[in-house]
Amino acid sequence: MPRGPKKHLKRLNAPRHWNMGKMGGVWAPKPSAGPHKQRECLPVAIILRERLKYALTGKECQQICMERCVKIDGKVRTDFNYPAGFMDIVELEKSGDRFRLLYDTKGRFVLHRVDKEEAGYKLCRIQKVYVTAKKVPVAVTHDGRTLRYPDPDVKVNDTVKVNIATGKMSDIYKFEMGAMIMVTKGHNAGRVGQLVHLEKHDGSFSIVTIKDRKGNTFATRQSNVFVIGSGDHPQVTLPKGRGIKKTIIQERAEAEARGDL
Repeated sequence: MPRGPKKHLKRLNAPRHWNMGKMGGVWAPKPSAGPHKQRECLPVAIILRERLKYALTGKECQQICMERCVKIDGKVRTDFNYPAGFMDIVELEKSGDRFRLLYDTKGRFVLHRVDKEEAGYKLCRIQKVYVTAKKVPVAVTHDGRTLRYPDPDVKVNDTVKVNIATGKMSDIYKFEMGAMIMVTKGHNAGRVGQLVHLEKHDGSFSIVTIKDRKGNTFATRQSNVFVIGSGDHPQVTLPKGRGIKKTIIQERAEAEARGDL
């Protein structure tokens, strides 16, 4: 019997949103254990090889990482399978690249280029708030950070702005009606809109209703939403499309207008 966690990942079992070719080999980079789940992350190797095309092989990804070129959230990461996830800042100082990982409206990770000022902070969703055995109040975020002595107003589902250099939180964006939200899981992943309704179901999943800028409404689980600002003011710049999902008919019409079809 094999013991312990698996150390390999086959390409066919890799998450679909990595967009790896089916015939490009047998194996895929298996994300290391880290702050984001295996199915909800993008390993550094895929960022360097498939997305940015800075490397051709896994070995080259390893060399780039071992030369301490890759920073994630301000820390050098030499593990080329390190899992970068939603809202993480990926920085390559040598090439002057800074990206924030966000979703497009099809639920795939986008490397969204940001300036130096915006790369200095990230938004973190509060997963739980509790008091430790030594009576220290702490809040745990979606990327595994533990914020000690948080603002007493912070509740689960809220979002806090965290300074990457210091790790301290500054602003709070409450989970409330009218908040601007990005969906991070499920069929609607990557869509952005305003929270208009919350249905609580004790013992089951609370359902939220969201309305996007075009007036389309859709529903998802409360655990799938991430507050990114208040009203119509996102605190991070959004990728192309601004989180508005188009129907396949609209996509076709736009492609025809561009002359792609």
